Amino acid sequence: MKSIVYVGMDVHSSNYTLSCYMVENDRCFATVQIEPDYMEILKYLAKVQENIGEPCEFRCGYEAGCLGYSLYHQLTDHGVDCTILAPTTMPIYKKNEIKTDKRDAMKIARCLAFNTYRAVYIPTKEDSNTKEYIRMRDAHKRALKTVKQQITAFCLRYDFRYTGGKTYWTLKHIAWLRSLEMDALMREILDEYIQTYQSLMNKLERFDRRIEELAGGTSYADKVKKLSSLIGIRTHTALALVVESGDFARFAKANQYAAFLGLVPGEKSSGEKQNRTSITKAGNSHLRRLLTEAAQCYGRGRIGYKSKALKARQYGNTTETIGYADKANERLRRKYYHMVLKNNKKHNVAVTAVARELACFIWGMMTEHIA
Repeated sequence: MKSIVYVGMDVHSSNYTLSCYMVENDRCFATVQIEPDYMEILKYLAKVQENIGEPCEFRCGYEAGCLGYSLYHQLTDHGVDCTILAPTTMPIYKKNEIKTDKRDAMKIARCLAFNTYRAVYIPTKEDSNTKEYIRMRDAHKRALKTVKQQITAFCLRYDFRYTGGKTYWTLKHIAWLRSLEMDALMREILDEYIQTYQSLMNKLERFDRRIEELAGGTSYADKVKKLSSLIGIRTHTALALVVESGDFARFAKANQYAAFLGLVPGEKSSGEKQNRTSITKAGNSHLRRLLTEAAQCYGRGRIGYKSKALKARQYGNTTETIGYADKANERLRRKYYHMVLKNNKKHNVAVTAVARELACFIWGMMTEHIA
């Protein structure tokens, strides 16, 4: 029977630190720092095999980070067993404990050996490409928000106050910005800000059209159509949920999917005393943010009311799917109002609770648990 050698890899853009661990010996060995090249890892494994002197099986792993899935694919293409570890599921360093690349590599090797981690889901190439496109669009959205804040702050610093209404960033508001009288250099500064704003707006419109095209593909159309029948979820959010969650069936229960998103409460209990903390935030932060934004919509509108836009998104789905979505929409809206109006919970607390339950309904819809 082959011995198993667990290889922990602490990877950075500038170097890789590798360390081996064997359960039989209960020690780490052959800890080295190499150039950031997967070929160097293959040479390292061959050298360790030679020094051991007998056939052995290598199981490598590294923490999810800046390298994404590239190193994983490079190693697996060469027949190396590789795993990407989710950092939030690994043991954490104690306060004031020494932390180095060498110690990190050793910790990863031991995590692999004793299974004290959860592996990161590896998406298909199509899902990965689509995910990157959606995140690129969201990065431009954040840039647009920053430019808006800069323009508003610029006007406020020089006491230019918009009195044309309460709604900003309309055609009327942009025309007001262009009509402001100021010094030549100040006018040039504001025009540059406005030009950046317009450029980002045009890009976002183009990105959103492209996302609609991607969502209409054979791989995603049915799933996106189903998810869009829920309040607060449109094409952009639905497609992000599909490509970043991958196979929903890998979560045995709905609460496991909510935990994957970091939407479940933490716990610090001892003895008979139970102490619940805020949500763990351990998981996919991008999807958690999108679901929290979607949950905001449940604080608006009457319970049981369906807007024309929602009816249009639900059109074409099966009766079972629409019934399940209506049940979810009514329950979540009722939950929000109950928490805020009856139990006097803060808005953010209620929204987070709704987001967690919305994640559970999404899992049910994607795994056909809609009875």
